[in-house]
Amino acid sequence: MMNPPADNPFGLQTVAERERLLLAPYAVFSADSRGRQHPEAQHPYRGPFQRDRDRVIHTAAYRRLSHKTQVFTGELGDYHRSRLTHTLEVSSVARTVARALRLNEDLVEAMALLHDIGHPPFGHAGEDTLDELLVDEGGFSHNRQALRIVQLLEKRYRGFTGINLSYEVLEGQGFRANKEAAAEQPSLEAQVVDAADSIAYNSHDADDALQLGLLTIDDLLEVPLWRTAAERVGRSAADLDDLELRQGVVHELIDWQASDLLRHSAEELRAADYRNADEVRRQPRTIRQSDELAEQKGELERFLFQRVYRHPQVLKVRQRAQNQLSEMFAYFVAHPKQLPLSFSSRVADEGPQRTVGDYLAGMTDRFAQSSHQQLRMRPDWRTSTAATG
Repeated sequence: MMNPPADNPFGLQTVAERERLLLAPYAVFSADSRGRQHPEAQHPYRGPFQRDRDRVIHTAAYRRLSHKTQVFTGELGDYHRSRLTHTLEVSSVARTVARALRLNEDLVEAMALLHDIGHPPFGHAGEDTLDELLVDEGGFSHNRQALRIVQLLEKRYRGFTGINLSYEVLEGQGFRANKEAAAEQPSLEAQVVDAADSIAYNSHDADDALQLGLLTIDDLLEVPLWRTAAERVGRSAADLDDLELRQGVVHELIDWQASDLLRHSAEELRAADYRNADEVRRQPRTIRQSDELAEQKGELERFLFQRVYRHPQVLKVRQRAQNQLSEMFAYFVAHPKQLPLSFSSRVADEGPQRTVGDYLAGMTDRFAQSSHQQLRMRPDWRTSTAATG
């Protein structure tokens, strides 16, 4: 028996061979990756996007997502989604769509697991607050923060900061290597993750709002998308109680949106007849819902914004969280030496505002709350935070 080649010491089917058999011409192939900022040798049996997925999972920032708000904080209950469970739900939908369209499932999974890693505590309330506090430093967005985490803040390898993800995975967070790339469309894999994110959050935010008592089923029946899904569920199973109906409708919403996305995108792909992934970048977005369903999704999202995200209970918790972040920001900017050493050592290079922003953004909800309580007991607290009220 011949010995396996040096570049395949296990004698197994390589990732490149498997991709050639399974993926469509318009998918992103591992062999065509533009690489990483810091070149690395190929792994004998894991492709570059598989390695990226594992690197994301092993970051401290990813683990903290389990205690970060998606929409509702822990003060309102413990049933609802966290930022981590939302991330896993997006990954599930995205992988299903990618497999059906013969896209690179490893790349999609890596991007899906990364897509919310830059979110601060308290969900969009925290993001909006940090954006205001850092307005003179270029503002704050969770996508840009994700890039800071994986390129600068996480330190898991000798010789460089960050986790050295491939350029294709970074693209899912808006990274562009040059001006020419900035004018291009993202890969189909990145487009799938964007679509899966929308499918997951509008279905599950409604589910969480029902569980928390912020909405009733009758409220949601005002929305055509929800009402049609409820009618479909009712036709397939009669005499459902409210919980069974709710669960059935959420399942139907996800399946309906994913099926519509697949059907419409497959038609677009057949018409475009892309020969490779580069052609995708020069054309309008391909992965999208049908116009009819997109309009109904928009109606549901506007309903959720008015009736859930602006609900008095949610706004009350939001205001308290924003006050806590604002006060801690003012304190640490005035006393940067009180930051952990890993952050205070960066003040000279990054400046106190951005450094404090990085520190606060990395906190979980409960760590932010406990830190705020502890800082309030310091004798220098009142003078440092007086300007924030």
